[in-house]
Amino acid sequence: MNHAPRIRTVVSCATLVVAFGAATTACGSDSHPLAAKPYDAAGLISFNGPVEGDSSKVDPDKPLEITVNDDDERITDVTATDASGRYVAGELAADGTRWHSTSALAAGTHYTVQVSTEDEDGAQGRKSIGFDTTTPKAKKTLGVTFGPDAGEYGVGQPVTAQLSAPVKDKAARTIVERALRVDSTPAVEGAWHWVDDKTLHYRPKEYWPAHATIQAHSNLMGVKVREGLWGGDAKPLTLTTGDQLVALTDAGTHVMTVYKNGAVINKIPITTGKPGFETRNGVKVVLSKEYVVRMRGTTVGIAEGSADSYDLPVYYATRVTWSGEYVHAAPWSVGSQGYANVSHGCTGMSTSNAAWFFNHVRVGDIVKVVNSNGAQMAAFDNGFGDWNVSWANWRNGSALMVGTPDGPPAAEKARLRPESV
Repeated sequence: MNHAPRIRTVVSCATLVVAFGAATTACGSDSHPLAAKPYDAAGLISFNGPVEGDSSKVDPDKPLEITVNDDDERITDVTATDASGRYVAGELAADGTRWHSTSALAAGTHYTVQVSTEDEDGAQGRKSIGFDTTTPKAKKTLGVTFGPDAGEYGVGQPVTAQLSAPVKDKAARTIVERALRVDSTPAVEGAWHWVDDKTLHYRPKEYWPAHATIQAHSNLMGVKVREGLWGGDAKPLTLTTGDQLVALTDAGTHVMTVYKNGAVINKIPITTGKPGFETRNGVKVVLSKEYVVRMRGTTVGIAEGSADSYDLPVYYATRVTWSGEYVHAAPWSVGSQGYANVSHGCTGMSTSNAAWFFNHVRVGDIVKVVNSNGAQMAAFDNGFGDWNVSWANWRNGSALMVGTPDGPPAAEKARLRPESV
């Protein structure tokens, strides 16, 4: 049968009105195919699963396939969802004779498939299919833990996903990454980045908007990741952001300028790392706030009893690296603050300024160091240096975005339709 597109003549409502009181035909006439109730297409549709009344279950490793049995029919739409409301992505042949799934089915799940058809006259048909997928007898579950804890953070806070088992294969990583969703209001462009085989970070192209709501959740439950490894459950996460607060630490001028939503709210005289102990350059994210910390030179390799040795309590300590870099009160160096760099790598300021900074910043806020002779802040192994990775390189760390053009990816559609003619 010729499956060339059928061309129909459309007559406007106005042309149906005949002058001088002649009979008229209503636009909503029941004779139009689209006005009729959809017919039952059960006998016209086949799928590669058990027939109605058969309790057999479907192998989730095999793609779902829907076909029409009549040359005068074509499939116009297929919607497949599981019990949790997750859609199955698929492709529809251009001639409408076949639809097949392109994303994996989940194990141990009930699916509902709604199929829409059309005959050669344009009449609409419907068919609903329900089936269950099998559960593997022996399987390992891949758990996902999102971070940080729910709450309000600064605009630099990345979302993290910790996996319970390593995932190395690119195809498996693609399955995992596609199932880990991060949405924000307002919406922003963002991407996951594989830090290692068990850790992913998600960040936007730019900092999060101020006063945004960020939600992370997983659709991995029951999905086969690789042979013997299936997705498990994951607790969703909701974060919010506060005002945008950025502390620009200039090691050359010895001044920290604090911006709130783009406006300067304070300028603080500071001292940073002296030669041999230079403060790291780059963007850092506040990790924690500790009212008092015992700082010892031995923790950074300084021999006890040497000229640079120290062991003292430090107040109003805002941590920016796991290795021990803080913004903190340094009353012993007030005479050098604003003039010289004399610290062992931390950013020191007066006690009153440190208290102000401590009370104004939150975890996730940005501390950016410039004009230091120190090394560049590492991307991942000493805190959140994620913002020091260019957007192009960040995308290359995504299994989904590597090699694709820059820009927001098109929304993944659960249903694909042939183009209109």
